[in-house]
Amino acid sequence: MENTIEVNKKSLNKVNLIKFILASLFGSFMFLIPVPYKDSFSTVLGIISEFLGKQLGGILPFIVVAIVVVSAVLSVITYFFKPEMILENKMLKSISDTSPLYIVSRVLAAIFAVLIIFKAGPEAIISGATGGTMMSLSASLLTIVIIMSYILPFLTDCGIMEFMGIILKKVVRPLFTVPGRASIDLITSWLGASNAAVILTKGQYMSGFYSTREAAVIMTNFSIVSIPFCLIIAGILGIENLFPAFYLTICIVGLVLAIIIPRIRPLSQIPDEFNKKTGKLINEQVPEGYSTFSWAIVQSCKRAEVFTLKKVTQSGNDVFLNFIFTLIPIVIAWGTLGLIVVEYTPIFNWISYPLGYYLQILGVDYAFEVAPATLVGFADMFIPALLVAGVESVKTKFVIGVLSLIQIIYMTEVGAIIVQSDVPLNVKKLFIIFLERTIIALPIIVLLANIFIK
Repeated sequence: MENTIEVNKKSLNKVNLIKFILASLFGSFMFLIPVPYKDSFSTVLGIISEFLGKQLGGILPFIVVAIVVVSAVLSVITYFFKPEMILENKMLKSISDTSPLYIVSRVLAAIFAVLIIFKAGPEAIISGATGGTMMSLSASLLTIVIIMSYILPFLTDCGIMEFMGIILKKVVRPLFTVPGRASIDLITSWLGASNAAVILTKGQYMSGFYSTREAAVIMTNFSIVSIPFCLIIAGILGIENLFPAFYLTICIVGLVLAIIIPRIRPLSQIPDEFNKKTGKLINEQVPEGYSTFSWAIVQSCKRAEVFTLKKVTQSGNDVFLNFIFTLIPIVIAWGTLGLIVVEYTPIFNWISYPLGYYLQILGVDYAFEVAPATLVGFADMFIPALLVAGVESVKTKFVIGVLSLIQIIYMTEVGAIIVQSDVPLNVKKLFIIFLERTIIALPIIVLLANIFIK
């Protein structure tokens, strides 16, 4: 232990301290600091992403189609023919060598994408409410990841995660059963984008800084959608005038759920095992002779010492390629299928009937009419608000709106990233967690709605 401390102390010098401070300030400014934008607030990352989306405009969908078609072709060729040119190239192998399930996803995504872009084929696939939505979402995610991939290391690899982890451990660990560094995931999500926070968490798990249980907890409890998106949902529901109460309710309920959900199954049963390739690399313990702050600075400088622009580029390339060739096909394939089930079958009407009784007991107006909206959020975050936008009761729209934003596990976005990661959460477990969040949250939301709306 003493030798480790001595090694860490050697990292505490002016160069590493300046590197830690400047890189952390840049990463925080890009990801975490809200800035005024279009009558609301956003992050610099979000603003740049939106600008890039506007500049690329109409060619974005064609870029997405090209990506999923190339992904499908490469994975099929690799699986059946195993060409040395691909298997001996680390980059090509990482994006092409995959399991049969992912090959099916990629081929399905390629077929859907081509049909959608050329508006050919069944309406259920190419409709704006199904495949069109997924194509639009994929294009939006692409612009986020183009920027995020190369800026994310300034938040994860330069020392700020170590600093915040040690400083906030005594608060975050007992409340949420996760390391203090998870506070950065929380801020990234609440002020930026939930998908960015999930990708950040995935990277931290793969790097040995979260256990499987901790990564699962953070992904399913901390990835609340951003403030601007909450404002959009409030606008769809026509309750913008209630936004302060609306967002305060989201924050309160989100924090309560983050305390409860990690302590019950299935999250509580996931083992605290670390990525076998890296082992456990996190250390938030403060040794004797150091204050919490001084040890946080020492650890941050140690991390900053190995932080270089070359590593930023390498890390960015890995994140970017993994995202576009693996995640986008999953979003298009399974997201489209999920929305087809929502739009063209009565399944959600049937399975939501018990929720209708639950809402009725809680005193929610139009209980059975809005019951499907309590479950369709598992498919996509927009659908609940669209389903209840025409309901006359302001309080009911408030309740469903808040619920849709704290359910978190939307399979067309966050859920797809989680399933694609190495964290042991399959669709069944995610749906159980989704139901737990829904059942526990509803009474709290209704109580707060009764307080805020007279």
